Amino acid sequence: MFLLILLLINPNIEKTNFTNIKPVLSFLVDNSNSVSFFKEDNNVEVFIKELESNKVINNKFDVQKFSFADDLQVLDSLSFAKNQTNISDAILGVNELQNDKISPIVLISDGNQTIGQDYEFINAKQPIYPIVIGDTTKYVDVKISQLNVNKYSYIKNKFPVEVILNYEGSKNVTAQFSIFSKGKTVFRKNVRFSDSKKSATVTANLTSTKEGLQYYTASISKIENEKNIKNNSKSFSVEVIDEQTKVLLLTSVLHPDLGVFKKAIESNKQRSVDIVNIENFNNKLYDYQLIILYQLNDKFNDVLSRIKQNNSNYLFVSGANTDWNFINQKQLGFRKNAINETENYGAVFNDGFLTFLQEDIGFDNYPPLMDKFGEVNISKEHQTLLYQNMNGLETQQPLLATFDINNQKSGILFGEGIWRWRANSFLNTNSFEDFDKFIGNIVQFLASNKKRNRLEVDAESLYPANSTIKISAFYTDKNYQFDPRASLEITLTNTSTNAITKVPFSLVNNAFKTEIENLNPGDYTYQVTVLGQNISKNGRFKITDYNIEEQFTNANIQKLQKLADKTGGRLFYKNQVDEITKELLANESFYTVQKSTKKQVNLIDWQWILFLIIALLTAEWFLRKYFGKI
Repeated sequence: MFLLILLLINPNIEKTNFTNIKPVLSFLVDNSNSVSFFKEDNNVEVFIKELESNKVINNKFDVQKFSFADDLQVLDSLSFAKNQTNISDAILGVNELQNDKISPIVLISDGNQTIGQDYEFINAKQPIYPIVIGDTTKYVDVKISQLNVNKYSYIKNKFPVEVILNYEGSKNVTAQFSIFSKGKTVFRKNVRFSDSKKSATVTANLTSTKEGLQYYTASISKIENEKNIKNNSKSFSVEVIDEQTKVLLLTSVLHPDLGVFKKAIESNKQRSVDIVNIENFNNKLYDYQLIILYQLNDKFNDVLSRIKQNNSNYLFVSGANTDWNFINQKQLGFRKNAINETENYGAVFNDGFLTFLQEDIGFDNYPPLMDKFGEVNISKEHQTLLYQNMNGLETQQPLLATFDINNQKSGILFGEGIWRWRANSFLNTNSFEDFDKFIGNIVQFLASNKKRNRLEVDAESLYPANSTIKISAFYTDKNYQFDPRASLEITLTNTSTNAITKVPFSLVNNAFKTEIENLNPGDYTYQVTVLGQNISKNGRFKITDYNIEEQFTNANIQKLQKLADKTGGRLFYKNQVDEITKELLANESFYTVQKSTKKQVNLIDWQWILFLIIALLTAEWFLRKYFGKI
């Protein structure tokens, strides 16, 4: 009974446990290609081994090792083959991991960062001890530090190329800057540098003479005693497009919409608009890629016949002066049971529109368009971009729809007054850009005779040496809906060696993606194929000899020194293992923290008490049975 009462009471006592938490010493090791370029591979590994094998360091610190290049990784092995360096993200990543601990950071790097925010200005919570690797000697050098050029140009147009050149040195020097295309010099200029002029900006206006992807190389000549010439040249590419679009706007009335269409379309300099009254039209449709028919009536009879005969692309815009009786007789695939009364129609954006990419630019806030009242019936396959909103009631009646049938593209806008949309767009954004882009998208789709592709491939035209080639693809079924069931494969061919590489695509977030590594510099053609389907897409790209990690001539001691000063650390060199060891051991701010935790524990172990009670009860039962008491 005593034990049962004790078990029911179950008294508790408070117990305090003590845990010793060492400060964490985080090693951050640069694993980028610049380390091997400076021939510091072995020195880095020796430095790490000497520090981590130091028993005194291990007694005082909990040593943790990380490597970084374009991202932060737990250090397993070092390859020194990565093509980008992000020092700031690596430091911030370790700070986040060791947020509530005393954790000095030993940063082993040449200090040359290629991506990310400037690590000199980050707010690090821990003291940082940079270990400088690489060449600390300053050499004279001239390099291309930045090249700016548009990806696209139109044929026979001039496109600007802006190049920023930098010089390290003190003497007066002159170097020749050139741009080459297919071995021919297309631009040349002498550039002078001095101790007071360390940089120069050169702008070249080149002419695009041939359609397609064109490759160029910008180069600046070597100067005397220059050690690193890998940063003296840089390749770039421009895709030349032949898109001379002429638009004919035929009208039966004078209206502000006419000027808005002309301004919006001609905001793209490769497009021009001729506005002609239907009564003065000479029937020359073949000069134009798109016909806009504004407010049709019976005077458009001959024009409609020619459009049908030539299979011309057109955009029909209706309004208060439109003769719907005439249009309904022409069997255009749409009709409107209109009465002689007008109605205002607001716009509702359809985010399921698939014909071309169009963002919602605030259509629901635009003023309504005016058209004759009536029900719209469309009898042919179409896509609706905008639905009608009648006095706040959203309907499934189209306001703007497009058609793509038998290689003829057409569209219809049910309403006049689009000039108010352009004005409203300017009031909202202080720019006509959104509205003009919207009209441009419509014109680009309607004026193009290219058939819509079910397979689209996104790839760069230029990749730097040793980089990961990332290519994505988008495949749709016959209804132009994304098809995740497909299997895609890319076949790469090196045009010089004819070596062929085949790689499958993986499905990632409603797109097919693949990454290819270890390709040699050179020109490549590729073919993306949908397995089991007779659908493929061809293209080409170039892998250059340009490696951003090889563009530096020496370690960036200045930035590393500023980082150490700002965080309360000290800068050391690769041969100062003993010095940094003494610094880490002597610093009294790196101390072991004793952490106490209090917890309530049972005074007795109830399992043993319960076992003892059962044993006593069993013994009592047997004794009573034996002596005849039961």
